[in-house]
Amino acid sequence: MILPALLSHARTCACPIRRSTAVVLANPAPDKMQTVHRPLIRRLMLFVTGLLAALAFAAAPSVPASTPAAVPSASVPATENRFEKNVRDYEAADRASPPPKGAILLVGDSQFFRWKTLAADLPGYTVVNRGIDSLQMSDLLLFADRLVTAANQPRLIVLHVGGNDVHNGRKPEQVLADFQAFVAKARVKLPTVPIAFSSTTPGPARWDERAVRVQTNKLLKDYIGTQKNLHFIDLWDAMLTPDGKPREDLWVEDRIHPNQAGYQIRVKIMRPLLGEPDQKVAPTK
Repeated sequence: MILPALLSHARTCACPIRRSTAVVLANPAPDKMQTVHRPLIRRLMLFVTGLLAALAFAAAPSVPASTPAAVPSASVPATENRFEKNVRDYEAADRASPPPKGAILLVGDSQFFRWKTLAADLPGYTVVNRGIDSLQMSDLLLFADRLVTAANQPRLIVLHVGGNDVHNGRKPEQVLADFQAFVAKARVKLPTVPIAFSSTTPGPARWDERAVRVQTNKLLKDYIGTQKNLHFIDLWDAMLTPDGKPREDLWVEDRIHPNQAGYQIRVKIMRPLLGEPDQKVAPTK
């Protein structure tokens, strides 16, 4: 940039020199020549000095400017979801032993993940459990294809999710919107499979959230009542005392997760949705 500017300046300076020289030649008197040539010589020397400096600057090696900190590209993938490993573990287990076709698929949070008495509580039923501790509706929506539609044509999908959403500040309307989006995704590959949604539960340790939980249950129940092949499993009232307080006998020590008595209430309420067992049950002795 500097060299072109100086060259431009040189052209500007050169024009008066040519005009002055022509004047000198046309007026050869020695006293006038001496008067005219002194300022011309000074200007010529200044021009030559500037031109030489510009040439020296242009020939010098360039020094790179300091490089700013790299800005992450938009194409760089975001940090993976916190449940990615859980989903990969289920996928690896499915590759080693593919889930049976036509099973009951349980998908949801810790209430399914910690259901250790599942086989004893539902004898004769083929059940695939995809519970993940602390899962939320937004997570289930993200992993719907990998956890649900890849499960080899289940005959019934049962969800228990939403309690963690409420606990983490999400509004009932957000839980409903995520559930609706989940259903839309599931219907692409499983258009007729019934989907049952379990209500949030009245765990004593989260009783202060009861108003939001009740509202969440109501929104989901009202919406599900208008849709085909959607069912609502209402656990809330069945886990309360006659005076409307949480039953303390239905929970493990943390007072959040049900014990086996709590799971038995679930089984009793959802049993009509399950149909007949698909396996023979050995008679009890």
